Amino acid sequence: MYYLDPKIEKLCRIFDQNERKDYLRLDLNENPEGLPQEFIDKVLAEVTPQFVSQYPETMHFTEVLSDFLGTDKNHLCLVNGSAEGIRYIIQAFTEPGGRIVGVVPSYFMFQVYSEMYGRDFVKVPYNEDLNMDVENIIGALTDDTQLLILLNPNNPMGNVYTDEDFEEIMVAAQFHHITVLVDEAYHYFYPKTFIKYALEREHVFITRTFSKLFSMAGCRLGYVVGWPDGIKMVQKMCTPHNTNAFAMKLAEAVITTPGMLDSLLQNFKEGRQYLTEALDKNGYLHKGEAGNFIFIKPKTDAQTIVDRMKAEKKILIKAYPNVGKFGNCLRVSIGDRKYMQQFIGALKELDR
Repeated sequence: MYYLDPKIEKLCRIFDQNERKDYLRLDLNENPEGLPQEFIDKVLAEVTPQFVSQYPETMHFTEVLSDFLGTDKNHLCLVNGSAEGIRYIIQAFTEPGGRIVGVVPSYFMFQVYSEMYGRDFVKVPYNEDLNMDVENIIGALTDDTQLLILLNPNNPMGNVYTDEDFEEIMVAAQFHHITVLVDEAYHYFYPKTFIKYALEREHVFITRTFSKLFSMAGCRLGYVVGWPDGIKMVQKMCTPHNTNAFAMKLAEAVITTPGMLDSLLQNFKEGRQYLTEALDKNGYLHKGEAGNFIFIKPKTDAQTIVDRMKAEKKILIKAYPNVGKFGNCLRVSIGDRKYMQQFIGALKELDR
């Protein structure tokens, strides 16, 4: 007989239907500049008909990546974007009705996957001043909690955790026997990482992506870091050949080309410095200590600015409602200085 899972039927999803090709895209935390064209051309020149026709092999790139991270392949699982790894961790390390604790607002797929698989997602909200009180996270942990999800830095708020914060959280999680997942999608925009916990302890995972600083969102590649037995369980969830050959070839070139990451990061820093100085100069409140995005409190209506940016300036940004003391505000992806100049010019014209 026909059947439809009621959890899927009731699941609320919003799919972005924008045709974004001809816009300045500052809405999804991508790098608007991307990798250098000559670099792309050089990598693609090595693509042969056989390369395209054969199933991808992951062993070589896993070893390259493990060398880059200073570990070994037994601690890594490649995934088709870090969202795939997050999904598999939720499936494998929690049960139907199981309790998952996470901060909100955050990357919404944590909550989507929890609802999709019938888990109980417990929300820990930010304070009105847009800071996250670690004690609120610890206070939400119980003996029946199976998974704690954190982001460092967090999207969209941009907050981070200190070593002391994280160690305090880890003590509480271990006391209650809770698996911890830390998403570090924005790690390279903020150098503090908790990867050592995933490499040295059990029941800790780190997820990362090549979509942000690495500028490969169109390739869909990420990875999970964890203790070897935990990684084996994540690998069991993966479909055969789940990461594509183009993504791995490009990612290998990025991490092995001297100066590539430094150049990408320097361009970002220059863009961020220009943007924050321009916002300060023009009297805008903003927040976003880490990550490649920033919240801006507009002087007029946030959604109106978003709509006019798209219609009149061909710039895509996002509006967020009820963001603590900021109220309704804008979230803007940070890119190279020339794009930030374009955005600031449009904002000054439209927000008055």
